[in-house]
Amino acid sequence: MSRKNQGITRRAFLGKAAAAGAAFTIVPRHVLGGPGYTPPSEVITRAVIGTGGMGLAAHVTTNLEGKPPVTLAVCDVDSNHLAEAMDKACRSCDAYTDWRRVLERKDIDTIHIATPPHWHALIGIAAVQAGFDVFAEKPFTRTIREGRVYLETVQRYGRILQINTHSRFGSCYRFGSSKLLKKLVTSRLLGKPLTVRVTPKQGLNWKVKEWSGRRDLVPEIVPDVLDYDMWLGPAPVKPYHPHRVHGSFRGYWDYDGGGLADMGQHYLDPVQYFLGKDEEGPVEVSADAPWPPHPDAVGLWGTVHIRYADGDTIILQSGEWGDTDPDGLPFLEGPKGKVYESYRTDPPGLFDRLDRYPDPEPLIDFETAVRTRRPAGGNEVSSHYSCSLLNLANIAIRTGRTLSWDPLREQFIGDEQANQLLDQPMRAPWHL
Repeated sequence: MSRKNQGITRRAFLGKAAAAGAAFTIVPRHVLGGPGYTPPSEVITRAVIGTGGMGLAAHVTTNLEGKPPVTLAVCDVDSNHLAEAMDKACRSCDAYTDWRRVLERKDIDTIHIATPPHWHALIGIAAVQAGFDVFAEKPFTRTIREGRVYLETVQRYGRILQINTHSRFGSCYRFGSSKLLKKLVTSRLLGKPLTVRVTPKQGLNWKVKEWSGRRDLVPEIVPDVLDYDMWLGPAPVKPYHPHRVHGSFRGYWDYDGGGLADMGQHYLDPVQYFLGKDEEGPVEVSADAPWPPHPDAVGLWGTVHIRYADGDTIILQSGEWGDTDPDGLPFLEGPKGKVYESYRTDPPGLFDRLDRYPDPEPLIDFETAVRTRRPAGGNEVSSHYSCSLLNLANIAIRTGRTLSWDPLREQFIGDEQANQLLDQPMRAPWHL
């Protein structure tokens, strides 16, 4: 693989400028900056590891002629995905099949991770240890233990991390901005405790059937374009079938947690934010789902209840199995008020009464966090806690009972079977 430095990047520019001396050089206009031009010293460069659906669509940036390059490296174990990523990047970009070689680069500022979740923690931890800031796809991690180790590593190395989730920074779907909802909750105009419903009747699709695993897989030959052993990585070896990889991997416990894990951090991250639970875990979780669960394939579920120590409750409903709540229930409610879609409240005008209350602290986006070294909104702490919610929900589904959770020790109380699901053994030589 070629690892030559093509173009002048942010890190390289800062080092070379001091050594340039008085030597006369003809420099391209974009290197000098000025109106209409961004100099390389201001460009936050990236490598994208995992260039499938979201990696290609949301992370690989086209390097335009006449502008400093942004995407300097792409990495994937599928040669077709890698070729598409190189086509999109266009220039000044190198291709890799082993993510460890990407982390040897010294001219890259950030690592974007868009692999399946069973790789998220390993790659993210290695990236921050190598000195990179990380922007990654949800969910934060495959297991709760991985999340705790990942969180502590990011903080120990002083890096910036943000997970790519919807709605913390903007509108919370059809129910008002996350910022206004947080202000409403903080004002206590709704009272306590609060209940939040995250259901299809609120317009929130959990993709349960779409990302359920199959139980009838017949082994097939691994295609030449795919390094299946590297795709599996820390996951146990299972015979290859195309339904195990590329999108539909979400339907298998070895790699992900179905539609709940796929959509859960999108839906629960803003809820956690406006409830003020960014650094707090619940104390109880229960679920209704078909029994017994399949050991390999993720299946259907109906309802999940998540309760915090202060009585706040989050109710998840899939709409794909079991009973559902009647139409017309509010998205957010407390003993003093209710919030429906499009800022509609009962009693009316609750949002109009917020002027005398202080605004929440502004959220910092990833690029600003990288430049200022201030924690991003949706950082390693809040990401771990919101991801833990969906992992706790899946453990309740898999055990079929109400679970008591100790949010400080991050263990279930008196339930060793459930505690075994807090981590997943990794296939050698991979380990945290």
